[in-house]
Amino acid sequence: MEGANQSEGSQFLLLGISERPEQQRILFWMFLSMYLVTVVGNVLIVLAISSDSRLHTPMYFFLANLSFTDLFFVTNTIPKMLVNLQSQNKAISYAGCLTQLYFLVSLVALDNLILAVMAYDRYVAICHPLHYTTAMSPKLCMLLLTLCWVLSSLYGLIHTLLMTRVTFCGSRKIHYIFCEMYVLLRLACSNIQVNHSVLVATGCFIFLTPLGFMITSYVRIIRAILRIPSATGKYKAFSTCASHLAVVSLFYGTLGMVYLQPLHTYSMKDSVATVMYAVVTPMMNPFIYSLRNKDMHGALGRLLQGKAFQRLT
Repeated sequence: MEGANQSEGSQFLLLGISERPEQQRILFWMFLSMYLVTVVGNVLIVLAISSDSRLHTPMYFFLANLSFTDLFFVTNTIPKMLVNLQSQNKAISYAGCLTQLYFLVSLVALDNLILAVMAYDRYVAICHPLHYTTAMSPKLCMLLLTLCWVLSSLYGLIHTLLMTRVTFCGSRKIHYIFCEMYVLLRLACSNIQVNHSVLVATGCFIFLTPLGFMITSYVRIIRAILRIPSATGKYKAFSTCASHLAVVSLFYGTLGMVYLQPLHTYSMKDSVATVMYAVVTPMMNPFIYSLRNKDMHGALGRLLQGKAFQRLT
């Protein structure tokens, strides 16, 4: 109990990537720009999909939820980091750190699960097009999304509750931009074997199982595409899932750079990879999904034209 009380009354210092004032100014403007681009891009995606009835399909329903998740994800971490870059007081309370950790862990898991559901959507659309409407009914889509939220929330809750058992009695300096799971476990002076075991077990279920499902889906999708006789048909079929494949590659590539390593090797050098999955990936997703998507181009154009017309009238 004494260790728990000590942890509950403590604070952590979020030192960020650099402690040099000249570098902190550059980092502030860089992360502020990236945050604004991320917010604007994802808000536009959500508004365009919700306002255009032609995009009220399962694929865009899940895309809108992915954008909302990314928006929530960056808002959980970047504003606090921007304040720290401009302030001499870089402290975050124990409760604040655990709150940030809960949403961070939950939203990363939610991103991953939504990407898996989107892979299933593409599999049904390409491999079983005649059954797509019935297979991806609105009721099933809502059920799948609810399941994603429940699983990710439980995943975050489990690890946050386990973190409350950890005692911190040494340095509480975090050389990262937010309260991250591996960093906190490295700062612990109590036994973290249970935390580590549960992290590996639940991580395999929440991340590796959906990844295996996505790989299987895309193997079948590629086989189905190769059976299409015309080159135009192949290109059209592949273009419907190319954006999702790019986002999955970016998500797992950056996530793997951080977490596919033993806990004892986790160090300051991994902060760049952390920034990649925590900031760059949510910023890039709207561009990837709208870059070569004519439906999104049209919806965004109609949305912006409608807003401009409203201002004129």
